[in-house]
Amino acid sequence: MLTTRFVDGAPNWIDLATPDIEGALSFYGPLFGWRFRSAGPDAGGYGFFRSDGKTVAGGMQTGPGQAPPAWTVYFQSEDAEATARTAEQARGSVLFQPLDVMGQGRMAVLADRAGVKFGIWQPGRTRGVDTANEPGALCWVELYTPDIAAAAAFYHRVLGLETSAVPFPGGKYTCVNAAGAGQDEMFGGMVPLADAPAEAEAGPYWLPYFEVEDTDAVTGTAQRLGGTVRMPATTLEGVGRMAKLADPYGARFAVITSESPRT
Repeated sequence: MLTTRFVDGAPNWIDLATPDIEGALSFYGPLFGWRFRSAGPDAGGYGFFRSDGKTVAGGMQTGPGQAPPAWTVYFQSEDAEATARTAEQARGSVLFQPLDVMGQGRMAVLADRAGVKFGIWQPGRTRGVDTANEPGALCWVELYTPDIAAAAAFYHRVLGLETSAVPFPGGKYTCVNAAGAGQDEMFGGMVPLADAPAEAEAGPYWLPYFEVEDTDAVTGTAQRLGGTVRMPATTLEGVGRMAKLADPYGARFAVITSESPRT
């Protein structure tokens, strides 16, 4: 369960890189009820998506030739520099060196051994998002990777993450939790690309899930707003009803109406 009782290794922030922040708001606003608030004139265009007065994500507009449209998941680190060094030692890479973010915390962007981008956030005045598992908020993250064993070893060394095989309709699912947290604190999973042909076309990546009250309604709204349905609404027994989508600029995400409340 993803919570805002943040611990090292667990997701504590997420943000969107998009070529058109106003266009993105025109999509995510009606979809999730989000509003956008600038972080101020010194933030380089960065701002916050908010729902019911709570920050659920960050976002910024990127220029030509900069990062492609995508969501980036950030994991909590008590020492951004040490985590970045460990990622390199584990045969990953540092895409964006650690830096201070106006006293709010320290961040860096890394890549795992398969080239999957992810962020780390060392809390300062800002610990992370204000809410999780509520409608319109992050509730789960999922890694699509060519090698589960290699990915599990990398993230265990770098973030202390632990994995476990959980029975799942049709087989087993590799779940992820922070070090020592146990299965009750699972916040994500890992899926081999060989089992997800549609994902394999785009390569490995972290997929964020947002909780919604009605997956079918949200999927229909996403289509009307120019988004793409990458996987139609599907019910998984014991889990919920989910769909995989992309916004009009290609940033991939998923939505789920959980069978059991995740709060």
